[in-house]
Amino acid sequence: MSLHQTPPAEVIDRIESLNRELARFWKAAHGWAPIEAASLLSKARLDWQVSLSSSLRNWLRDPPGVLSDGDLILAWTNLGALIEGTLKLFLSVYYNDFQVDVENLKLAGAFDHKAQASKSPDGLTLEPLRKYVAARDLLGASGDALVKLVQERRNAVHAFKDRPIGDGGEFWSAVRDYLTMLGDVNDRLPYP
Repeated sequence: MSLHQTPPAEVIDRIESLNRELARFWKAAHGWAPIEAASLLSKARLDWQVSLSSSLRNWLRDPPGVLSDGDLILAWTNLGALIEGTLKLFLSVYYNDFQVDVENLKLAGAFDHKAQASKSPDGLTLEPLRKYVAARDLLGASGDALVKLVQERRNAVHAFKDRPIGDGGEFWSAVRDYLTMLGDVNDRLPYP
């Protein structure tokens, strides 16, 4: 069965399991990871990634994909928070490389010109994270497209004017794409 045919509840189970393992492992990176990266990871709320993964169950409906506008906006916000956390985890693990990539950090708005230093990934919003990973081609075209789509949809939570929010089918397709992205990120992390 292809991932796009996998029932949403099973996709959520996989996301939750993977985020649980990532949280368990990366929370205890002292002793083998670079000190700066281990410090960032030890204070990161990776447990919230697991909880946010479980919260995806709030958007399950019968028939699948039928969500009110309010629920759909909140569902996109849920998925956006997961993507943001995954990007922060990835950049925190590779913090030593991230902090010296001044050119791309400046392009992404992730450089503090006054302090002449990179901003920490844990303090960045989704926009500079998205710009940075796109500039470095860290997620590929499909990953970049997913981040941009979810960012656009989740920003409806701030809107008073009309903006596109998609539908339940698009949301669940994006959740499946997030599982693929999460697996790709996990595969690229160094495990001792």
